[in-house]
Amino acid sequence: MKASRLLSILMLLQARGRCTAGALARALEVSERTILRDIDQLSAAGVPLWGERGRQGGFQLRPGWTTQLTGMNEAEASALLLAGLPGPAMELGLGNAAASARLKLVASVPAPLRSAASTVAERLHIDPLDWYRTAEAPAWLREAADAVWRGRRIRIDYTSWRGPSQRELEPLGLVLKAGAWYLVARGVGKGPGPAEVRTYRLASMQSLQVQRTGFRRPRGFDLAGFWQASAERFEAGLRPLQAQVLVSPRALNWLRHARSRFAEVPMPQAMPARRRRATAGWCCVQLPLESIEQGARQILGYGGEAEALAPPTLRAEVARLAAQAAQRHAAFPPAARRDAAAPPAARRATRP
Repeated sequence: MKASRLLSILMLLQARGRCTAGALARALEVSERTILRDIDQLSAAGVPLWGERGRQGGFQLRPGWTTQLTGMNEAEASALLLAGLPGPAMELGLGNAAASARLKLVASVPAPLRSAASTVAERLHIDPLDWYRTAEAPAWLREAADAVWRGRRIRIDYTSWRGPSQRELEPLGLVLKAGAWYLVARGVGKGPGPAEVRTYRLASMQSLQVQRTGFRRPRGFDLAGFWQASAERFEAGLRPLQAQVLVSPRALNWLRHARSRFAEVPMPQAMPARRRRATAGWCCVQLPLESIEQGARQILGYGGEAEALAPPTLRAEVARLAAQAAQRHAAFPPAARRDAAAPPAARRATRP
């Protein structure tokens, strides 16, 4: 455990440069006193590091000094080899670099683990796309990635649901979500306050120009944390309505397999005993809906295996659409019935 922590301290200093004892303690979940003892032991073992006091101080390694990737176990080696997915790397123009890094990583792990680590790609494939969806191929992905890596401003022609617009942005990161690429960027604001960080879909960019002007990233900006919070706000705003729906065991199974968000809630107390007997074995769920119309279409998709309870406008819309569908499918017109009953050859012969 202690040897692993010492190696982790070296890796953190090598990756981050200068680090305070507090930052190292938080990263490794130990006390600052433990970190100071570990630093003393590393220094006594000949590791060239030193510390500086003051507001900008901290511990750091001698410039140019690096350590080898030793002490890695099989699970850690496999996890690192999974980190560089070949598909996104190819789209970003980093396919050759990713392959080269993979070879170097395999060569750096201890010899007994090389065989196990090198077979990860042969035995596990990750497909980030959902079913019945195709991957987007945005025209400006590599230019956007170049601006993100180099910290350069960009100018884009962007088309959203509000219409086309021109924007100047400071790109902070890229996100791949279900086969679609998104750019997280801060707008270049005209006001005195800081501009808002937003998400832009790369497929909606009609043009992109990388500027020579650089920018300073927001201090402490966390791309993963921002994306998670932004996605939660988007989903909450996309489906603001909550509906109560009775579902049969079959419909409940369909909801689970469709990975729809829902929550089981108690059955309504005001339901008559006759209705309770008719729906024995059913349960009540709460479904988030985009709108009354969208919710009615979704519930009708379950046929007689679901019943909308609330809100009343949803129940009325389901009844209206169901009556409309029943009327359209009640019977064929006489001419259509005769044509449908005739053999294929006869149908072809009667056509003009």
